[in-house]
Formats: sequence, C-alpha cells, structure tokens
Amino acid sequence: MSNEDGQCCYQHNFLEEKDACGVGWITDLSGKKSHDIIRKGIEVLCNLAHRGALGADKLTGDGAGLLFQIPDDFFKREADKLNIKLPDLLSYGVGMFFMPHDTTAREECCSLINKLANEERVSVLGWREVPLNRTVLGEVAKRDCPVIMQGFFSSNDSLVKDILLERRLYVLRRIIEKNVKKIKNASGFYIASLSCRTIVYKGLMIAQQLDKFYEDLNDQLVKTNILVLHQRYSTNTFPSWQLAQPFRYLAHNGEINTLRGNINQMRGREPALRSKVFGADISKLLPIIEDNLSDSACLDAVLELLYTAGRDIEHSMAMLIPQAWGAKYPIGADLRGFFEYHSGLMEPWDGPAAVAFTDGIKVGSIMDRNGLRPARYTVTKSGLVVVASETGVLDIPYEEVVEKGALRPGQMILADLSEGRLIKDCEIKMKLARSQPYRRWVEENKIDIHGFYGAVATVQPDETSLMRRLALFGYTREDLDVVLSTMAGTGNEPRGSMGADQPLAVFSEKPQLLYWYFKQMFAQVTNPPIDPIREELVMSLMTFIGNSPLILEESPAFARLVKLKHPILTNEDIKKIRDLNIPDFRCCTIETSFPLPGDGKSLETAIDVLCRKAEEAVMRGDRIIILSDKNIHETSLPIPMLLAVSAVNRHLSRLGLRTRTGIIAETGEAREVMHFALLLGYGASAINPYLAYETIASMVKSGEIELCSSIVQAIENYIKSICKGLLKIMSKMGISTLRSYRNAQVFQAIGLSKEIIEKYFTGTVSVLGGIGLSEIAEEAMARYKAMMEIEKNDEKLLSVGGQYKFRVDGERHMWNPETITLLQRAVRENDKEYYHLFAEKINKQGQRLFTIRGLFSLKENITPISIEEVEPASEIVKRFVVSAMSFGSLSKEAHETIAIAMNRLGGMSNSGEGGEDPSRYIINSDGENRCSAVKQVASGRFGVTAEYLANAKELQIKIAQGAKPGEGGHLPGHKVDIEIAKVRHSIPCVTLISPPPHHDIYSIEDIAQLIFDLKNANPEANVSVKLVSEIGVGTIAAGVAKG
Repeated sequence: MSNEDGQCCYQHNFLEEKDACGVGWITDLSGKKSHDIIRKGIEVLCNLAHRGALGADKLTGDGAGLLFQIPDDFFKREADKLNIKLPDLLSYGVGMFFMPHDTTAREECCSLINKLANEERVSVLGWREVPLNRTVLGEVAKRDCPVIMQGFFSSNDSLVKDILLERRLYVLRRIIEKNVKKIKNASGFYIASLSCRTIVYKGLMIAQQLDKFYEDLNDQLVKTNILVLHQRYSTNTFPSWQLAQPFRYLAHNGEINTLRGNINQMRGREPALRSKVFGADISKLLPIIEDNLSDSACLDAVLELLYTAGRDIEHSMAMLIPQAWGAKYPIGADLRGFFEYHSGLMEPWDGPAAVAFTDGIKVGSIMDRNGLRPARYTVTKSGLVVVASETGVLDIPYEEVVEKGALRPGQMILADLSEGRLIKDCEIKMKLARSQPYRRWVEENKIDIHGFYGAVATVQPDETSLMRRLALFGYTREDLDVVLSTMAGTGNEPRGSMGADQPLAVFSEKPQLLYWYFKQMFAQVTNPPIDPIREELVMSLMTFIGNSPLILEESPAFARLVKLKHPILTNEDIKKIRDLNIPDFRCCTIETSFPLPGDGKSLETAIDVLCRKAEEAVMRGDRIIILSDKNIHETSLPIPMLLAVSAVNRHLSRLGLRTRTGIIAETGEAREVMHFALLLGYGASAINPYLAYETIASMVKSGEIELCSSIVQAIENYIKSICKGLLKIMSKMGISTLRSYRNAQVFQAIGLSKEIIEKYFTGTVSVLGGIGLSEIAEEAMARYKAMMEIEKNDEKLLSVGGQYKFRVDGERHMWNPETITLLQRAVRENDKEYYHLFAEKINKQGQRLFTIRGLFSLKENITPISIEEVEPASEIVKRFVVSAMSFGSLSKEAHETIAIAMNRLGGMSNSGEGGEDPSRYIINSDGENRCSAVKQVASGRFGVTAEYLANAKELQIKIAQGAKPGEGGHLPGHKVDIEIAKVRHSIPCVTLISPPPHHDIYSIEDIAQLIFDLKNANPEANVSVKLVSEIGVGTIAAGVAKG
C-alpha cells in the first residue's frame, strides 16, 4: 500500500528500534586483570543465550558482544608484529572499525581517518585487520559481515592521556562519522569503539559464536578486570551489526519510551551547549545524537557527552535514569534536592530498563524507576562480582558466596576499582546529593507564587457572548452534556462503550478540530503500558518552566525555575504568571489568529508571523510565551492551538531557544483530555482552558451539572479529571513522567498532508496524506459561520455533535438506526435480503467514507481460476474465528449462540476475558456444544481456572484491547449480576477492571513463562498471543514468535 507520494506505507523508523535482552557485567574487586574474566564473561553470555533470539537460519543471532578494558600486553605484541610502536597504556587509543567490503571505499575511509586525525592533533599509528572466522556465522550475518579493523591512535602531545585523550578521541570519532558519509559505497562503516580505556567486540551473532568468530578472545593475553556483556533480543527491531551491543559506555536491556521527546530536547539544547573542557570543540560533536540510532545507542551517546564533559559516570546515569522522587515518595531531603535540581536540566529517559555501564575504571548497573527489567548480583569471597539479568549465570559454589541480591526500582550498584569495593545505592546517591548544595540551590531559587495551588477562585461567565465563542471553537451540545458535565460533576472522564464507528476526521463532512487527526501510539509486549493506579508513586505530572540548556555545567542559577505541580493552569495561575515581577521570567502574550476571510495562504502567513514574534520575544529576554486565542479581534479566526504550539515549539527548537522558554497555551479550544495530551506532546509547558472553565461555571449556575452545585468545586473536579486522564494516557505509552512525555510526539497523524507534517509536526509518524492548510482554514471558517448564524438568529443552541453517540443531524455512524434495524430483521426473520442490504451499507463506502479500508477496491479483469481449485465452503468456514467478546459484555444467550454456531461450522468462537460457565463444557442433550474453542487469558484473569484452561482448543494471551489499546477491559458494576460474578469469581455489583498490563508480563521471558504454564495446564491446546495492530506490528509479532 502506498501513500500520496507513491511511497510504501510501511516506514522503517529507527526511533522504534528497541530490545528485550540479557545484560550483565563482571569484575574482580582486587583490581587484578586476567583472561579468566573474559572466559567467565563468555560463559555468562552463553548462559543468557535464551534471552537472545535467532533468525530464520537458526545461526544468525540478534546480536552479542563484550565491552572490556584495553588488553595492553596483547595489543603491544600484535603491534610489534606490524612494526607499530605503541606508547604506555592510556597514552594510546584503539578503535574498532566496521569497514565496507569495497576495497576502494575502505581505502578512502582509512585515508579520510588519517587526514582528520592529523587535523585534530592525533597520530594514526597503524592498522590491524582483526582475525575472524566467518564460517561460524549464519547466512544472514555472513552476508552482512563487515571487514573489521583496529586502528591505533595517540595524541601528538605526550601530556594528553587518559581522560584528556578520551575527549580528543571522542571529538575525532564524531568528525569521522560525519565526514565518512561523503564516501561512496561506505554505508557499512561504523566505529564500535574508539578509546584509550575500553574496546568493544560485538556482532550479529549468538553468544556461542562470539569467541569462535573473534579469535582474539581466545588469546591468554587478552586480559581485563571489567567486562560488560550483552545478548540481544530484538522484539520490534531489525537486527544489524551496528545495533549489536554493548555500545561504547553501556549495555541496555529495555526500551526508551520517551525517545522522540528526548531527542527533540537534546536537539533543542545543542545550539546553546558549552563546555569548559571541550571549549570550541563542542561544536564538532554536534549533533550529539545521529540519525538512525536505536534507543540504546541514543542513550549511550548522551551518556558519553555527560561523562566526557566532566561528570562521574554514576552521576551521569542518575541524571538520565532518575529514581522516583515525587512528593509522596519516601526519600531524604538532600536526595530529593539532587533529583529536583537535575530534573530541571535533563528529562528522564523513561521506560523499562536495566543498564550496565562502565568508564573503564568503574562499572555499575542501574534500574528504571518502575523496576521493569531484572538485575541480580552475586559477590564472592575472592572479590568476584557478577551482575546479570538473572542469577545462576555462573556456577559459583554456595560456600564462596558472600552476598547476593537484586536491584530494586530506581536503584544503582557500582564497583569502583580505584577503591576496590562494591558501593550500594544509598551511599552512591548520598555522595552525589552532597557533592554540591543542590537542596539549598533548589530551595533558594525556586519561584514561589503565593496561593499558586490554593483553592480555585470562582469564574464569572459572560453569558452574552458565551454561546458565540463556544461555536467559534467548535463546541457541541455533546461536549457540554457528555464531556464537560461528567468531568466537572464527578472528577472523572466520561466512560462509553468500546470502539469508534464514526468516520475518520479526514472523511467527515463536519468541520473537525485538528486534534481529531491524531491518534496516540501505545505500548505492548516487552514495552508494556503502566498501571497508573498501582504505580501512582512513580508517576508525576510535575513540570518546569525556564529550564537551562546548559546541561554540561552546574550553577545555582539553573535551579531558578517556575515549578508546576501539574500543567493545567487556572485563570488565577496564568494571571500571576503574567504579573511575575522577576527580570529572568518576563512574560509575553502573542495572539494566535489569522484574518478573515480565512484561507490557507493567510493561515500560513499568520503562523510565520507568530513564530517570528515568539523568536523576537525570546531574543529580547522574555522567558515565558503565552499563545492566546482569548481576545482575538472579531475580524479574525483562531489558529488551531495545536498547530500554533507545535509551530512555535519547532521554530524555537531549530534556533536553540526552546529549552529556556516556556510555552503556555491560553486556549478556548481544549476541553477533552486528548486535547491537553496533544498540546503537551507537541511542546506546551502548561495550558489554561479558559473557555472550558467559563462553560462549566455557566452550566453550574443553570443547574446543568447535577452532581455539583459549586463553581469552584466543579472546576477543581474538571482539573482533577484532566490530570487523571493525562496519567492514564501517559501510562498507555509506558511513560511515567510528564517531563518525558512533553514534546515526545508519541502520536500518529492520519489524514494530514506531507507538507503539514514536515513543516509543523516534524518527526510525527504519518503514512497517509490528507488535508493541508487550506482545508484547516476552511474548517475554521465553517466554525466561524456557525458562530455568525447563532449571532444572526439570536439562537442559544449549539450543533448536536454526535462523535460519541448517534444523533440525527450529527456525525455519521456505521452503527445507526438503519443498519441496526437491517441486521436485527435479518436475524429475527432469517432473511438473507435484509442481511445483504445491511452488508452493503457497511461495506460499500465509496460515496461516504468511514475508514481507510473504504479506499480499497477489488481488482477487476483478472483471470478467474476454476472453482474446482477452490476449497468447498464447508472447509473454508473451519478457518472462521469470532472476535473475543466476554460474557458480560454480551448476554448469556448471545454468547452461547455464537459458540454453538461456530462449533457447528467447525470454526472457533472466543470466550473473551470474562471466563465461562463450566456447565457449557458438557454437550447438551440435543447435541449442541456451547463451549468456546478459544479461551482468553487477560490481565484481570477473570474466570481463569484449571478447568477453564483444560476445556480449550486454543489459549489466547490477550496483551491489549484492539478497541482501546493500552487500557484494560472495564465492566461497570451495574452489569455485574449474580451469574456474571459467579463466572468471573467476583462480587455482584462491583465494577471489574482489567489492569492495562499483565502484572506478570514485563518482558519476553515473562511471556515465555506464561506460555509454558498454559501448556502445562493444557498440553493439547495451541497458545496464541493477541497483539493490537499498529505500525510495525509484524516485526513485534515476529519478536514474540522468536520467544
């Protein structure tokens, strides 16, 4: 399938390169280097082989490798053979180069490296081709295997050694990586490592092949006292030589869910970056994160920058993967001060992670704040320390073990060989917390606004203009009666049945807000969603305004921030921000409007002017930009706030002005939780939904919100519901903190043109084209006309809406009175004609499209095949499988009828996640079988018993719901009668909610364990895993199948 440019709709996105792997490290606290550490590392790697994966040829692994200290004796011996004179250890560096097969390209690469090294005051001492045994590789790995060479480098200045040489080699490597792209046929070029302390041996192979492929690893002179290892399992990636791990400083088991936001934030900082140790050379490192890197490689790149710029490696890791430290989290004041200070400099790289890291002197591990990847350690009497994804990776006699344990969420462990001891989490972090007076810096520099989070003040609605303004911003009666009324009355989002049967925004004839053209992506399998209720302690909506881009320096001034408990501002909050009498936080309000009559050209011009005004404001010293559509002139139309926020955010980011600047959206447009999520996801620091507040106040005064009679309480409820909804939306993507979610762009656009995406929503996934600025302006103009109609006729009635429920004169729905009537008559009267009429209404969307599939058509004029070559209908129907619907969501009669019908056909019905009455396992006296062939095992485990599992032909592990991925099933209490409660083993009238993730599935190994358990419960049943369709789902499914 192709998009508007004829490009394949599947796009390989390196930002989706994520893994589930085996990781670990070994060291000897005595400080003695030995070849035994290498052998033990390979043994551990082999014992973690089940955490890796194989390709179709059974010999090509997803990747394996070792990172260890430079084996000085070995390299000096090998260099002597090549007449290369190496200086003392730490005075020379070794680079591990993956070179192209093309001889000319390889020679050009070496020539370029010599030239660039000379310019950077580095001498190339010589080259060594690494001896390899390619015969052990699988066919795929062998086909892609590069020529692997080692280069020896030293500084022209003999005083430049150790960390000084590390920095110079870092600069050289970045310059080489950028310039080598100009060489023809050098696409396979890659520098695995270039360091005077460590070296990386890795590749596209399985653990058992590593020391057979790299003959060096069997040499007794290859000695180390630090070894980091990694066995890769790519569940949703394309394995390659370059993406094998370890990288230069770390090995990572996990996934960075916030990667797009992290990259955007780093790119925004780059123009302002400065460093005392790098000086002018800092510009040579840019961009810090290259394109086409995996999430682990991106994390490694930023760690390398922070470490080489002067921070200790444990300090750098604590910045990147901080533990939870919110107001409710039990943590000391000094440590809270440390994390709060650094959270203003660096947003968390959030997601399930167990990371092993080393600088060649220290080696350690850190766990993500949720503890969603395992890391276990063992310490022996001899001082051997083994850390790995699981225990038992080395056969260590019990009497030799001094200590063993596991890292808990957010914890770190560190072996410092300069001190010869293992340092635990508390000591590491307290030392970091007291290395500077971070707590005092935070307390003395925080910007306090009196009553900033006190009681919400009442709002007085302007009833004379309210209806007109509601029409201008596209409000409908449904928005008021269903959305705002519920949120303000209960403090919760409105709940409805699953699925959406209205047209996609691009297919609708009704004017659509820009928000409707976006869908959030979601987490599944090894990158699970988070349960926002159970994981409340580690989730946070706190955010800052005024962050410094100078992440390589430390100063009390960097703690001078406006701290927001959550990003939803009341009218009083935004007034106080406007009135801040602080020179460093001057505020500027810019109107977001474009002139009548609205067209695409005037909209584009207005956005360009808006961006220039924002740039000018920042350049004159304004730190807070308020984008406002509140008091626009009557001859103007509001620019869609999402478009305005994203355009200004991108413009300031390109200029390196975004990090220090807060963008506040003062908008009448935002009212639903998804609106707020999109504004934050595309760069807003905070949002003031002034018109929603005014509407709620009006509804309270008129008695339309039955559950709340106080304006203040209603607005507090509304803000509470937005905050709860934001946590739920973040959790769908496995993201814990708003600081990581903001600007992360974890959305897919459906129905926006390529030009819109590239200019204003850069980096957003969009596989289909659609409308441009002209159509966006046209929809804004339609809302303006609706406003004028209200004014002209003095009407007080908004359009009906109909997004969430069918309404006459509202939005179209596939399930409407006509289609429902046709289906019911077809069933009740057993009338095929009615069924054909129903099917025609649903399937034939040529005139009025609902879905993307409506764009498809069957090919015509194809050569028919003989009917004798086609299976009879009686055989075809045996492949029919009914979608899972639980008993509870369906009535008993409907659920059993479906099972009977499918059993008659020889197909399979699916029980859904609500269990099944054991009486259905017995065939009726009339011979009918009511037993569902497929039994579902979902996160709530409702009705899952040994008897239930034993009476299945197939057991299905339900990872996510297709209708609402990232959320669990929800059966309201009023539906849970005595019979349903009995089947689900619950209590009548109690609402039943399946958690978003399986709380026993956080990795591919967990899925394998559940499959094993299910197979033991029913050896005859097939086991399937239900995934939700998304971009790249085929690769995810292949990853699950590899398990």
